[in-house]
Amino acid sequence: MTLAERARRVIPGGVNSGQRSIPGLTDLVIARTGGSRFWDSEGREFTDYHAAFGPPLLGHNDPDVAAAVADASGRLGLTGVAVTEAEVVLAEQLAELIPSIEQVLLTSTGSEATFHALRVARAATGRRLVVKFQGCYHGWHDSVSLNVISAPDRVGRHDPTSTGILPEVLDATLVLRFNDAAAVRQAFAEHGTDIAAVIVEPIPHNVGALLPTEEFLRTLREECTAAGSVLVFDEVITGFRHALGGYQAICGVTPDLTTLGKAIANGAPIGALGGRADLMERFSSRPGGPVFFAGTYNGHPLPVAAALATIGKLREQPVHEHVFRLGERVRTELTALYRRIGVPAVVTGYGSVFVTYFMPGPAPLSYDDLLANDTALFVGYRRHLVEHGVFELPLNLKRSHLSYAHTDADVDRLLEATEAAVTHTLAEGGPGDLAHASTMGGTGPMTGAR
Repeated sequence: MTLAERARRVIPGGVNSGQRSIPGLTDLVIARTGGSRFWDSEGREFTDYHAAFGPPLLGHNDPDVAAAVADASGRLGLTGVAVTEAEVVLAEQLAELIPSIEQVLLTSTGSEATFHALRVARAATGRRLVVKFQGCYHGWHDSVSLNVISAPDRVGRHDPTSTGILPEVLDATLVLRFNDAAAVRQAFAEHGTDIAAVIVEPIPHNVGALLPTEEFLRTLREECTAAGSVLVFDEVITGFRHALGGYQAICGVTPDLTTLGKAIANGAPIGALGGRADLMERFSSRPGGPVFFAGTYNGHPLPVAAALATIGKLREQPVHEHVFRLGERVRTELTALYRRIGVPAVVTGYGSVFVTYFMPGPAPLSYDDLLANDTALFVGYRRHLVEHGVFELPLNLKRSHLSYAHTDADVDRLLEATEAAVTHTLAEGGPGDLAHASTMGGTGPMTGAR
């Protein structure tokens, strides 16, 4: 019996996340990671552009991060009381680097951070409603677990990603179209006195890369300020990958709260919630704070050490310069490739992130635009990339990432493999079964565009 078969006997579906069960790759078992590569249990080597949805900006098993974690493990274990020096230093550095952060609390995951952000926003405002945007993902909790990768007939209404969510919880979430400033203004005109928070990925990377307009982000800030609502930037993906100050340092719009995730520690299990001191001091970590906040793993010495080492390397070495240069090269040369072989495609992204949508231009601005993407070609070519030792996650609308460990030779290999894989997919007509090719879809039937 193979490891994958053994896994399916004792783990539902054989994997520990619904994002990891990949059609055509259900027998994949990862044996080792390093730099820009991973190896499976059969000894096959892959250049990894999926990279755990992007957190290891430095590459897998970065030696400096690994050394810092090893050092911490020899000195500190989990005590669950008081604070360590490293936690203090990390909090100081996050407050120094990220414009919105005056105070910060550590969590174990990004989902926990966004959960606490909405809880404290409701507590501070005494209001009920939360605004999110179609195509944005903010974790697994009920208030925001809806309307990510929705089927066409479910756009424009509540589309929960799971059963078991109370209808009254969903009723307290307003779902708007990303980049639609007019819709934001209308929502505040109608519901502003009951909107506790607006939460947004400043770049919705969970559907690839929808680049925000300046007007849209500015409108969010203006409307939240005018209504007394809390603006939350979910920078679990954009934080550190695009800049040490997060995307907010790039766009010049400062939210009230910011959530961060494992990217701040090159993939180690950590999250953070930071922002205005008057909001953060409502948490029960301050004696008398009325908003309960707890977690035995919060501030665990090993991920904290990983985060400090990651920040140190990002500050001292030209990491962003390297990955931004490779990202620009990939987007430019993929665009030329698709033009040369006559395939309608939009290659977009930001910095070290890239994605190809198989549809006519211009670049998409909202999830509605992405409904034109050719799902069969998108998923099909990525399945064939595996045959060439290149890994981009073969699920619909998923982005790809470059790390400090990737080289120009890796990009050469990516371009060659992409042309071969796309050509092969076009010749065979694409995969026929797309039933499980989209994750984070609603609980209704999901079909792929073609």
